[in-house]
Amino acid sequence: MSTVPSTRRAAPTLEAVAAAAGVSRSTVSRVVNGSSQVSPQVLEAVQEAIRALNYSPNRAARSLANNRSLAIALVIPEETSRFFGDPYFAAIVQGITRELDTSDYVLTLQLTQSRPSEKTIRYLTGGNVDGAFVASHHSGNEFLAALQETIPLVYNGRPMRFDNPSAYFVDVDNAAAAAGGTQYLIDRGRQHIGIIAGPPDMPAGADRAKGSVRALAAAGRGIDRVAYGDFSQVSGARAMRDLLDRFPDTDSVFVASDLMAIGAVSVLRERGRSVPGDVAVVGFDDSPAASNGDIQLTTVHQPSEAMGAKMAQMMLSLLRGEPVEHQCIMETHIVERDSA
Repeated sequence: MSTVPSTRRAAPTLEAVAAAAGVSRSTVSRVVNGSSQVSPQVLEAVQEAIRALNYSPNRAARSLANNRSLAIALVIPEETSRFFGDPYFAAIVQGITRELDTSDYVLTLQLTQSRPSEKTIRYLTGGNVDGAFVASHHSGNEFLAALQETIPLVYNGRPMRFDNPSAYFVDVDNAAAAAGGTQYLIDRGRQHIGIIAGPPDMPAGADRAKGSVRALAAAGRGIDRVAYGDFSQVSGARAMRDLLDRFPDTDSVFVASDLMAIGAVSVLRERGRSVPGDVAVVGFDDSPAASNGDIQLTTVHQPSEAMGAKMAQMMLSLLRGEPVEHQCIMETHIVERDSA
């Protein structure tokens, strides 16, 4: 059990900026408020101190209200189209907001891509939010380590690196779940099983590929029928074409997300392959997309909305200074439908 570390770096103050710039507090206040009654040299010195300290000008005003913003950020290091096009994110947000509705906190959205702007980092570390949820993170998101030094973070999915024991996250056992989805195809006598894996720079992508390969190897099936996507429908279609071009005898495929599975099904139809007769398909997520088409997907269910709710519960406990377990691993199961 652990509480929020007491050594978290405090947000910089107006006085700290003044000391760094070698001017008075009132001079910094004039610069922050856009006054013209400062020399160019002083203006440059204050602005440099603000940049160096990542100072947020609104911090002083908010200190009057118990040093709390009553806002929590949802940080998504993805393109805007990916966030709004994937129903998985909608379920996570629904779970988070359901829990926050019972508190004084509001949720703010930060779509940061892989390398956020300096303005975004200043916003997140400048006292504008009391904590942050992080979803869909990649191995190159180094800015998250710095962010975690300033505010509490709760991750959706395990962090890519385990060298920070203070990380809090909610996840499923992606490797075991993917192994179960692949085993489902093995148990139904499929011999030539392909894998459409997610991006290897994401924990979910890497773990699901690992679990699927493990199940194939244990059953004595080949493990070289692998193509990669980015969890989007377009990438699933592209990966399915690649698999069929290299392995025309593929009779089934485990796909690491429902959206990619929908793309795969569209290509199978395009190539004249029946589903599940010629090629069985198992997806992952059990999102609304799995049951909206005329071929409904057999898929691995993960409790996405419940995961979002648990993330919010962990965050609220952290902000209250209560003991919180660092990780919560939730259960998955297979949902049988038309595609396998």
